[in-house]
Amino acid sequence: MINKCIAIYVFIDDLLKDIEHNEPTNRNMSDAEVITTVLVSAIYFSGHHEKAMSFMGSTGMIKHMLSKSRFNRRLHLIRELVVDLFFQLSALIKKLNISSEYSIDSFPIHTCDNIRIANSKLIQGEIYRGKKVSMRRYFYGYNVHVLCTADGIPVEYTFLPGRSHDSNALKQMPLQVPSGSIIYADNAYTNYSIEDMLKDAENIDLLVARKSDSKRKHEPYVEYLISSVRKRIETSFSEISNFLPKKIHAVTEFGFLLKVVIFIFGYAISRTIL
Repeated sequence: MINKCIAIYVFIDDLLKDIEHNEPTNRNMSDAEVITTVLVSAIYFSGHHEKAMSFMGSTGMIKHMLSKSRFNRRLHLIRELVVDLFFQLSALIKKLNISSEYSIDSFPIHTCDNIRIANSKLIQGEIYRGKKVSMRRYFYGYNVHVLCTADGIPVEYTFLPGRSHDSNALKQMPLQVPSGSIIYADNAYTNYSIEDMLKDAENIDLLVARKSDSKRKHEPYVEYLISSVRKRIETSFSEISNFLPKKIHAVTEFGFLLKVVIFIFGYAISRTIL
C-alpha cells in the first residue's frame, strides 16, 4: 500500500510539473501532498480524510501534515486544481484508448435520506427530487453523469439536479473525444440536434438506443450493437457507483460535490496507475 501511495504522489507531482504549477516555497506541505492525501482517502479510507492524514503522517510519507482545519482550507483553495488534474489524466487516457469507444451513463448520489429532506441544509428545492427508474428508487440529490472508456475508466463528468432530464448532461459535458469516436448511450440521452452537431463538426457518432416511437430508428444490427455494449459497460458504472461510500459527509454543497469529484478521480487513478 505504501508503494501505491508513493506511485500516486509521483504521478500527481508529474502532472503538476507538466502544467507548470507554481506555489509558495515556504509551505510545509505541498499541493501534491494534499492532493495525494485526499486521493488515498478516497481509494483506501472511504473518503475519511482524517484516517488518510494519520496514515500518511505516521508512515513518514508526509513529514509536515497540516491540522484538520488547515488541511480542509487548503483543499478548498486548490479545488479547481484538483479538477484540472483530473482532466489532464483523462486527456492521457483518451490518447491511449485505441478502441475509440465510449459510453455515457449516470448514477444518483443522495445528500440525505428521504425522511430528512425538509431539514436538508446542503440543498433545497423540488428540482433535487429525482427517480432512478432502473434502480426503482427515489432520491434527493444529484445525478452524476460520467463518460467512460470501453474499459470503464471515467474521463468526463457533470452533475445535474435529480429531477433534470438526462439529455441535459450532453449540453454540459465537453465530449472532447478524438474524431471518429463512438459514444454509446441509453434512450434517456436522446437529443437529435446534438447527435447531428457531433457528427457534422467532430465526426463523432453518438449512438443512442431508440425508443419504440422514435422518429429516427436505427437498423436492427445497430440496436443490437448498442444493447450488447451497454450491458458490458453497465457493469463498469456499477463499479464506479459502488466505489463511493453510502453516505458522504460534507458541510457545504460545494464540499459535497468536491468529494464526489475526488472519488471519481480516485477511481480513475486506481484503474490506470495502480
